[in-house]
Amino acid sequence: MIVTLDGPGGTGKSTVSRVVAYKAGLPHLDTGAFYRAATLAVLEAEVNPSDGVAVENVVSQLEMSQESGRMYLNGRDVSTEIRGEAVTAAVSAVSAHPDVRKRLVEMQRAWVEEHGGGVVEGRDIGSVVFPDATVKVFLDASPEVRAGRRAMETGESVEEVLNDLNRRDQLDSTRTASPLTIPEGASVIDTSDLTFAEVVDEVLGLISAKS
Repeated sequence: MIVTLDGPGGTGKSTVSRVVAYKAGLPHLDTGAFYRAATLAVLEAEVNPSDGVAVENVVSQLEMSQESGRMYLNGRDVSTEIRGEAVTAAVSAVSAHPDVRKRLVEMQRAWVEEHGGGVVEGRDIGSVVFPDATVKVFLDASPEVRAGRRAMETGESVEEVLNDLNRRDQLDSTRTASPLTIPEGASVIDTSDLTFAEVVDEVLGLISAKS
């Protein structure tokens, strides 16, 4: 079974998908970590994230894997490093390059095939990576709620986080390659006024209905 959870940042995708995977007895894949790892490699190579040719050259040589919630780049655990401010600021630019997305999508599909399915989270999973997934979910929330949640995680001001989320939303929804969109046939869950447990229960209910 393949379950996809898409949506913008701050909707609770990561925590919801991890708990849903655990309760449903399925593997969990955070596809965003692949893009962040690729971005870290680009920054370490001192390449301009907007230079498509140079970025794609760096990414084409990378080996990436994800196991037990840890992200590995060329065998090195980069799970903490990929959450840094520099990576967060550049990841949308790196992710916008078509050849980068093509290579990482291949990795993500191979991971799911190897693990026999899973709960997969990201921004184009139900629309591009697994359009025929068993269950497709799109999590959403108001920008203010999303910013508040993210600010509690990072310690930044809500205004600062809101500006960054709006910037990423604009970049992700308008990029040519695999833009952020509601996948066809997806169940949309607005998490603005729901508790974490309520969101998890809704997704588990959708899975149960397909089991």
